[in-house]
Amino acid sequence: MARASKAGATPALSSTRVPKQKGQSPEQAAQSFGVGCLTRHLFICLGPDCTDLEDGERTWLYLKGRMKELNITGRDGPCYRTKCQCLRICTGGPICVVYPEGTWYRNVTPENAERIIQEHLIGGRVVEDLCFARNPLPAT
Repeated sequence: MARASKAGATPALSSTRVPKQKGQSPEQAAQSFGVGCLTRHLFICLGPDCTDLEDGERTWLYLKGRMKELNITGRDGPCYRTKCQCLRICTGGPICVVYPEGTWYRNVTPENAERIIQEHLIGGRVVEDLCFARNPLPAT
């Protein structure tokens, strides 16, 4: 499967971004997203090194929509999700990590993303067969 170059990001990636409220302070923006009330944060790498950009974007759109549908994200829920282009594990992607547990997952397809949502984000149990590393944050 051919991979897109880093310099040649597809237009579909930029068309999914939602503009932020102009004039908001960082404090206001953080409050509107539920920062301070979050219990888990999922970061997902969209590629292009660990996976094809289209596959990464497909998984991101699934995660974003499903977490919103389940009302578990941002201000309305205990979880947050962030997409990025590199988590420095450039194989076996899409790659994601869930904090504070610091659980690293491989092959995060939409189907596996659903398992991570149900079992880890909602159920609090690591999806062992997808987990390849752990680095929990220290308790405060």
